Amino acid sequence: MKIVSFFAGAGGLDLGFQKAGFDVVWANEYDREIWETYEKNHPNTVLDRRSIIDIKSDEVPECDGIIGGPPCQSWSEAGSLRGINDQRGQLFFDFIRILEAKQPKFFLAENVSGMLLGRHNEALSNIKELFRNAGIGYELSFQMLNASDFNVPQDRKRVFFVGIRKDLQFKFQFPQPVKDKITLHQAILDLQDSVVPAKEGNKTNKENCKVPNHEYMIGGFSSMFMSRNRVRSWDEQSFTIQAGGRHAPLHPQAPKMKFIEQNIREFVKGKEDLYRRLSIRECARIQTFPDNFIFYYNHVAAGYKMIGNAVPVNLAKHMALSIKSQIENAEKTSTKSIKKKLELENTIS
Repeated sequence: MKIVSFFAGAGGLDLGFQKAGFDVVWANEYDREIWETYEKNHPNTVLDRRSIIDIKSDEVPECDGIIGGPPCQSWSEAGSLRGINDQRGQLFFDFIRILEAKQPKFFLAENVSGMLLGRHNEALSNIKELFRNAGIGYELSFQMLNASDFNVPQDRKRVFFVGIRKDLQFKFQFPQPVKDKITLHQAILDLQDSVVPAKEGNKTNKENCKVPNHEYMIGGFSSMFMSRNRVRSWDEQSFTIQAGGRHAPLHPQAPKMKFIEQNIREFVKGKEDLYRRLSIRECARIQTFPDNFIFYYNHVAAGYKMIGNAVPVNLAKHMALSIKSQIENAEKTSTKSIKKKLELENTIS
């Protein structure tokens, strides 16, 4: 099945769908810092570099599915909480505009859990209604998933909208959680001794990276960062990988931060040298990008941003496999039903 991708970023969602057997024929990403990374890692996909606002629906290829994660900053619990009143939140409407014009068999849209806050109830309700009524209409499924339940070594809660075109006559069922959790030990232990710090000014130190992108942001930690424990142990899953390098979780080689009083923690005395941010490659591993997926940037902040904004590849693959199998089963059932109807008509005549 052919699909197109909006707000593609580095392409974590796209890669997961490719691994599930979909053909990502066209993608759209407006951030120039991401273009090189996307194009070099997705050589068979045409990348449109314009804003979705400027893209006419007839410029988008015909497709079986539309996927994407409209910008989430305006919905985030840590953001402005303006939701749909923020211009970035309104990009949802352009996603729906193209969905309505193209009428693919399905769509998938991903966003942050902040959408579920009570103050966004009206906006969320409106978006659901727009999805359901796009064109001939879609049967909408909506659920929050934790990536750690789908072969991703990270606690990461995100909401997913999945719509199935009404003529296919079924409602999408979300995949069931995988029983076993992947730990940080399984995901990144082998990288522990080959890491390098970024250069001064947090410029890339790629020439000294034996493993591509295996460099970490240097510099101090804010009081906000120090207000909570930022270390997960080797036998646990990572905290959420965020888009800002300064808020990257700390490496599990360090002991958990010591509680002093409410909103104040500190590094364990005598162990300060063990506290460093996870590297860009370690964050990529935790987001389940393969090691041959290379990120291109001049400043490490751009690397963390690309990875933190992505949908974890393994979670995307689980979603894609579920969508693919359910659509194929529905189409087989429909074909059998039509065949039986024709046979019955021939018998009667």
